[in-house]
Amino acid sequence: MHAGIEGILISKISQKANLSYNAVVENCKKLIDADLVKSVRNKRNYVFMITEKGIKLLREFQKFQDMIKEVNIRY
Repeated sequence: MHAGIEGILISKISQKANLSYNAVVENCKKLIDADLVKSVRNKRNYVFMITEKGIKLLREFQKFQDMIKEVNIRY
């Protein structure tokens, strides 16, 4: 979501998540299959962008995290 409408490269995701390139590729494939992320070819690279469904999921997850903090449950 932080990448905005321009999307983000796999290498940047890898750096931010501190994961190997291959691990990020596998996880992105799963997110694409779930329609949470889409991949678009931009010049020579593939750029990954969050979908509306992905945004909705992140918002719901944030609500869940906020609720858990309110009732002081550790997960």
